[in-house]
Amino acid sequence: MPVIEWKPDEGVAVVVMNNGENRHNPLFVKSMLEILDEIEEDKSISAVVITSSDEKNWSQGIDLTWIMGEIQAGEHQTVKDFLYGINAIFKRILLYPVPVIAGINGHAVANAAILACACDFRFMRSDRGFFFFPEIDINIPFLPGMIAIVKKSIPGYKFEEMVFTGKRYAASELEKYNIIHGMCENEEALMEETVSFAKSFKKGRGIFGEMKKRMHREIIDIIDGEDPSFIENLSLVVT
Repeated sequence: MPVIEWKPDEGVAVVVMNNGENRHNPLFVKSMLEILDEIEEDKSISAVVITSSDEKNWSQGIDLTWIMGEIQAGEHQTVKDFLYGINAIFKRILLYPVPVIAGINGHAVANAAILACACDFRFMRSDRGFFFFPEIDINIPFLPGMIAIVKKSIPGYKFEEMVFTGKRYAASELEKYNIIHGMCENEEALMEETVSFAKSFKKGRGIFGEMKKRMHREIIDIIDGEDPSFIENLSLVVT
């Protein structure tokens, strides 16, 4: 089974992450970028939904076992290339010319929570899954671009609470602060509501893409201008 695959549903591209916990590693980066390219080439697509086939996880974020192993092995360029690849995914979604909607059907952790924030809209099931940033507890700081992405989707004061406590949040609290746009009682309801919402978009790609380009210009500038110095120095762990 492909790590990531997609299928059309009446003008909506339903992207399914298939690799269990859906950890982010070079294969994930390659697969996601290829899928996004394929979908954009299909002019019948007017919205994208990203979900997971795993029963427990939307995504657990970066594959820490892989990345720490690479660092210990001295494979620094591989790690740098991966981090630039993750940023390429973020930028791709931030500038994508159709709505990108996260259908969060399980845990969204760390880099995966940032990926969800890069999306234009988020829906989450209420009966399973937590959304949280554990970086404070594993000594891994955010890149500046990551902070900028999250701030577009989470109120600043709430983001500070989430970052400094590492607390886990269920859908009910995320909906309260408008971090998610819909809370659904189970996975079936999640997919029905998320895809239905996606189908409601019939916007021109030109105007939609230009709107996103202008609205997210400052985030892109931070990713391009500030992140490289941290990536090149591999400033990934603080003790």
